[in-house]
Amino acid sequence: MRDRITDPWGDRTPYSPGGAWPVRVDEHTIETPDHWVRSASLLHSNGDAIDIGVRDGRIVGVRGRAGDRVNHGRLDPKDVYGWRAGAHPDRLTRPLVRVDGELTPTTWDDAMRRVVGASRARTPEQTGFYTSGQLFLEEYYTLAVIAKAGIGTPHLDGNTRLCTATSAAALKASFGTDGQPGSYTDVDHCDAIALWGHNVAETQTVLWMRMLDRRHGTNPPAMLAVDPRRTPVAREADVHLPIRPGTNLALMNGLLRLVIDHGWTDEAYLAAHTVGFEELAKVVDAYPVRRVAEICDLRPADIERAGELVGTAGRLLSTVLQGFYQSHQATASAVAVNDLHLLRGMIGRPGAGVLQMNGQPTAQNTRETGADGDLPGFRNRANPAHVRDLAALWNVDEATIPHDTDPTPAMTIWELAGKGAITFLWISGTNPAVSLPDLARVRRTLARPDLFVVVQDIFRTETAEFADVVLPAATWGEKTGTFTNADRTVHLSEKAVDPPGEARPDLDIFLDYAARRDFRDRDGSPLISWTDPPSAYAAWQRCSAGRPCDYTTIGYDDLRGESGVQWGGERLYTGGVFNTGTGYCETYGHDLVTGAPRTAGEHRAQHPDGRAFLLATPYEPAPEEPSADYPLRLITGRTLSQFHTRTKTGRVRELNAAAPHVWVEVSQADATEYALADGSVALIESARGAVEAPVRIRDIRPGTVFLPFHFARQAANELTLTTWDPVSKQPMFKLAAIRLRRQP
Repeated sequence: MRDRITDPWGDRTPYSPGGAWPVRVDEHTIETPDHWVRSASLLHSNGDAIDIGVRDGRIVGVRGRAGDRVNHGRLDPKDVYGWRAGAHPDRLTRPLVRVDGELTPTTWDDAMRRVVGASRARTPEQTGFYTSGQLFLEEYYTLAVIAKAGIGTPHLDGNTRLCTATSAAALKASFGTDGQPGSYTDVDHCDAIALWGHNVAETQTVLWMRMLDRRHGTNPPAMLAVDPRRTPVAREADVHLPIRPGTNLALMNGLLRLVIDHGWTDEAYLAAHTVGFEELAKVVDAYPVRRVAEICDLRPADIERAGELVGTAGRLLSTVLQGFYQSHQATASAVAVNDLHLLRGMIGRPGAGVLQMNGQPTAQNTRETGADGDLPGFRNRANPAHVRDLAALWNVDEATIPHDTDPTPAMTIWELAGKGAITFLWISGTNPAVSLPDLARVRRTLARPDLFVVVQDIFRTETAEFADVVLPAATWGEKTGTFTNADRTVHLSEKAVDPPGEARPDLDIFLDYAARRDFRDRDGSPLISWTDPPSAYAAWQRCSAGRPCDYTTIGYDDLRGESGVQWGGERLYTGGVFNTGTGYCETYGHDLVTGAPRTAGEHRAQHPDGRAFLLATPYEPAPEEPSADYPLRLITGRTLSQFHTRTKTGRVRELNAAAPHVWVEVSQADATEYALADGSVALIESARGAVEAPVRIRDIRPGTVFLPFHFARQAANELTLTTWDPVSKQPMFKLAAIRLRRQP
């Protein structure tokens, strides 16, 4: 196999619409394995099936699984090389506790005694959990039961709030519950692909391979890319809209108006399967092309071309990611993509679907299990019947389960910790000292003497340096569990090797904590009766039974076959019946402008009866606009060879060499304005902080600057703001006003 750093997508295997994506097995080993163990990708959200090569108790390589529905044998560059992080000498191998201001090795018993003692001393309202999008389903579910039924705290969320919360919010708003309507196999059938703020070439590389292979075959699908940067996706696209950051909703309203005005709607589908068309048409009528062009700083002719592409395609596939999710009016913009598909009847059939993508490999599981604060199984906390059902399942009093108000989102958890209202914070599998916005504020919070911080991770991260207790965790390949990707495909990752030293699987750590706290149900039996991954998974199956994400027919043995298995089947809503019944839905909806929740009565009054909601929202200017002091707009994002804060990928030679340090991308016009050249160092300042970075002059819209967020030194999040979307509560990482200065 060729070097996957310089050739990230590999050879093309073209195919025609309706055909099977050809198999191409990628393999990278450093020694010949003596056996292979099944798993899937853990450094992006695509869900590539991977076999782990093992020799003499060590991981020595990986290969793609030819028979898997997701990747047909292909591997992402992070799949190919990222496994080496697990054997890095920096791994945490013993618990650490703070003694006289220093982190000192100790025993597990001492570390857990301190954790339990500190948590017992706090009330539920003083207790918070901040988790990841990279643990396993069994671990999330156990944590959710501990938090909701053991402690009874509403303060449980994950870093998925930073990347995938808008996906869930948009799906619930339009279709009644979470769960992706589409499937990766829609790439095989579609006539057009629209990528809304989604640089799939670098974030879900194997999915991009699939799209490229269709584009190289006969009758290729047309392609639209909406992105301020000329990314590899934008270069491939037939239409590229280099939109002004913060104006996505204006664009979507304009495209919806074009679809309506040109008669490109499916009238029969709208009448039978949706509610709200009249109000939507009224709102979008205020967005003619010329007004949209002015707001978005786009050429009217390009907007017209984009409208024709999405309005006339016989089978349209849309994917949405951070360019929409981390920007202004995020939920409303993502919902507008759903609106487009509903207007055209492009839901539930091959090639016609929506993928509101995830940013992390197990983000879907946080939402399913309730580790993002929601109730497990896509239950509705405002529905008394759903709360009773969950209380009966767990055999606890209904009042124990926090449900009277919305759960506390991550940004509010950190706000409460910063004010001293939360004084115990358990952080598992994430590095908020680099990944959260406005990092100076985060550091002040973590350093509070009244905040007891537990960090559970595989390396001594920037966040761990603030901890009172550090718990060494096992990682991918060192434990067993399941995880679910963005098109609902469930994979089983089986233990291949032992974790180093005294590191333990996250599930074992949570189970140990639960046993030491001695959580009991109302009959006096242990609240958590499971003891290992299979029994934890069986408990989850009981919880998911009868809900949209029903896992009861997907057992471990089913997942030991050649392919992962989708819950819900190939596509959701194939008959045009949605999960919007008032007694079944996950939410009664929200005002997309203010975030105010709707009541059951308001929901019922719309008579959804299994029909999807068309929801339109007027565009409003962003909360932070460029000014005389800060005349430019900063957007942050990912790069192909790195993942999150580089705790893993930064320790892999090949991946680190591909992107060892931060850089800043500016347009040629801005480079001229600020006397910058390729390789010169620029100071990037916002009202919150400053970063220095070498300059790369690239094809990016003038007035917009790009920083990758992965790098702890000169972190992009020194600059970003703490403002978030009113519905999804996802931070607006792509809106900071900044200025540039050339450094000597």
